[in-house]
Amino acid sequence: MARQLMRSLLALAGLTALAACTGAPAESKAQVARTDDFGARTTSTISASRRTAITDAVARVAPSVVTVQTEVVQRVQADPFDVFFGGRSGTQTSAGLGTGFIIRADGVIVTNAHVVAGATSISVMLRDGTTYPAKMIGTDETNDLAVIQVKASGLPVAPLGDSDNLLVGEWAIAIGNPYGFMLGNPEPSVTAGVISGVGRNLVARGEGPSAYFDMIQTDASINPGNSGGPLVSAGGDVIGVNSSIYSTNGGGSVGIGFAIPINRARRVADDLMTHGRVRRPWIGVRLEQPQTQNPRDLIARGALVASVTPGSPAQRAGIRPGDLILRSRTRAIRNRFDWDAALLDLRVGEQVPLVVRRGNGEVPVTVTIADLPEVSAPKVQVLRELEVVTLTPAIRAERGILSPRGALIYRASDRVTGELFIQPGDVIVQINRTAIGSAEDVSRALDYYSGRGPIRLFFERQGQISSTDFVIR
Repeated sequence: MARQLMRSLLALAGLTALAACTGAPAESKAQVARTDDFGARTTSTISASRRTAITDAVARVAPSVVTVQTEVVQRVQADPFDVFFGGRSGTQTSAGLGTGFIIRADGVIVTNAHVVAGATSISVMLRDGTTYPAKMIGTDETNDLAVIQVKASGLPVAPLGDSDNLLVGEWAIAIGNPYGFMLGNPEPSVTAGVISGVGRNLVARGEGPSAYFDMIQTDASINPGNSGGPLVSAGGDVIGVNSSIYSTNGGGSVGIGFAIPINRARRVADDLMTHGRVRRPWIGVRLEQPQTQNPRDLIARGALVASVTPGSPAQRAGIRPGDLILRSRTRAIRNRFDWDAALLDLRVGEQVPLVVRRGNGEVPVTVTIADLPEVSAPKVQVLRELEVVTLTPAIRAERGILSPRGALIYRASDRVTGELFIQPGDVIVQINRTAIGSAEDVSRALDYYSGRGPIRLFFERQGQISSTDFVIR
């Protein structure tokens, strides 16, 4: 027994001497203060070898990550049995949850548009459980981004990185609140993976809107509730906004997640904070749409110009129907999805060099980016819940509208959309027997027919004429 103990001591001394000769570092430890379940301060020793780039990145960003809680009040039809006895429609309140992160110390927060869509009230919970009511600054449905704000100061701010120089295969860390209602804890959780790809175009099976363009793909697990949270680099900078998961099993993660590049999110947030809206880039070209549902045909078709709006920036730049768009700045355009992605990174007023193929040659053109035509057109507000704009040749060409005259629905309240079944993008062409030729016609017709009985409104959607009936009392 004594001989065995002596051997062990000699072996230990030899290993210590070897470590000293080879310069192997002695393991360092750090004292970390914690609060136990009863509020008492305790300390524990953590080996430095347990600290990694991931733990450091999380420590840098996690304090700025918040839980976004929403309430949506919806009108619901009364039970038919209750209606028979005089029952009326009621309301139903549903709760939603997502993630966001603070980008300014005075409480400005970025999240997904689909996290706060239709919300009648929004609140934000910080990491320590403190909760604030939040107000909406603005949303951008196309990019699935929203900016909200709470009344607070001195809040921790997320460090924003650069999403233009990402490396496929580098570490990626998703921070958020998956299944937050079930976990019952304001502390964000963390998943890690790598950047699986960049410039991805997702056109189906996402949580939120059905199409995302020019996205960051990651295998860091993203689940419901992660939406709006930051995707973080190993250096501790936010490189994207977690937005979508690809799912074949009803919403669960299968290891393919997508995030909006932070450079685009920064531009959108700037627009929303400055103007209250995002100015949508437009040049006035309509690309050929193959009559197929085969994604392979859509990808292989290329960005072929089918028509050019008269007087548009594209026409002034010399773009013609039949041209094939090849490049926007240094970005290669291989199909219509690449073109949609390129548009998201252009800004109104910029002069952008494009290259198109015409015949057997390549032609360089420079296009000055404009705003969508209906944004600057005069609008008429109807019944405080419906905003319409007179149909113009530019709007008809841009949206492929068949009706020669009418009024485009620019904005509609949730109640109008839910009860009248009309929505932004529809074109009102007739109200009862009155033909609609302008936005003012809609206002005059609704004023005239108000209180006179049922109203039938005819509208165009996707080339088809439909109608809806309602009464104004």
